Amino acid sequence: MNVLVTGSTGFIGAQLCRALVERGHSVRAFHRANSPQKLLEGLPVEHVIGDLTQPQTLKPALQGVEALFHAAALLGNVNARDRAARMYAVTVEGTRSLYEAALESGVRRVVHTSSVAALGVPDLIAGTRGSPSSCMDERHTWNYHPQGWPYGYSKYLAELEVQKAVARGLDVVIVNPGVVFGAGDIYRQNNSIVMQVARERVPFLPEGGLNAVHIEDVVEGHLAALERGRKGERYIMGGENLTHVDLIRRIAQVAGVAAPRVILPGRVARAAAVPLRWFGSFLDFPVGSEEVAMAGWYFYYDTRKAQNQLGLSAPRPVEDALAETFAWFKQVGALPG
Repeated sequence: MNVLVTGSTGFIGAQLCRALVERGHSVRAFHRANSPQKLLEGLPVEHVIGDLTQPQTLKPALQGVEALFHAAALLGNVNARDRAARMYAVTVEGTRSLYEAALESGVRRVVHTSSVAALGVPDLIAGTRGSPSSCMDERHTWNYHPQGWPYGYSKYLAELEVQKAVARGLDVVIVNPGVVFGAGDIYRQNNSIVMQVARERVPFLPEGGLNAVHIEDVVEGHLAALERGRKGERYIMGGENLTHVDLIRRIAQVAGVAAPRVILPGRVARAAAVPLRWFGSFLDFPVGSEEVAMAGWYFYYDTRKAQNQLGLSAPRPVEDALAETFAWFKQVGALPG
């Protein structure tokens, strides 16, 4: 099958290219001219230069393509003033342009890489945002102010573009990965939580939680969505729901460093969000104001729909993903050997 992968030089996109090549597909890697191609080295893929914000580059890239994986995302260091506008241009308008070109080019199947961030934040339960016993699923919808989380809101708006394309006849399946760990996280290596803990730059253990998933489970979920996903449906690609305290302690064990001992209540951390938003550019703080504003919330997810409808196996252990992330950062020189 002739397949085009956008975001092909990124964490998920490059792994998708590798998996597709291994399965005998003809892969076309779509990326900008200045994108680092380290993760694609040695792969027999066709490189196609283009940009989601330049619609004239999209239709030529899609000629003869049967299946499309849209894994492109804006994750780089963008100036805070320009971030929301840039995310809208790339994530929302870029998706709209891409799917218009896909419709015109006769692409038969699309897998759209979204994020659990598009589902919004945990519902209000017992005076706090979510709890360790509550999980969001594919039915959850956006419920947070856009200015507070531009990344999540742009992913939500991109999913609306998916539904518009589906209504026009394009066969698109949406996958929503959790927080992905594993080898190859090239664009986030400097601000990865694994890097922060390994460098002992996390001063305390924050309350709250997330869903951590191995990159190989995410890739397998994408391939299963291509084969068995239902048109217009969402599928959460998740692994293990765990607290921030547990995650940081596991990373510290893998990295061989001491874990912080102080557990910071979510309400205390959230109080620092506003001053951090104003003075964050002058401070060497390990996370941004958006993350601090959601401290103490439990972003837990129910992954049964993907497991049942896509036939996915049990997720790989989080410890394996963390160990592979840490080893890769050492291999590329981001951490001392």
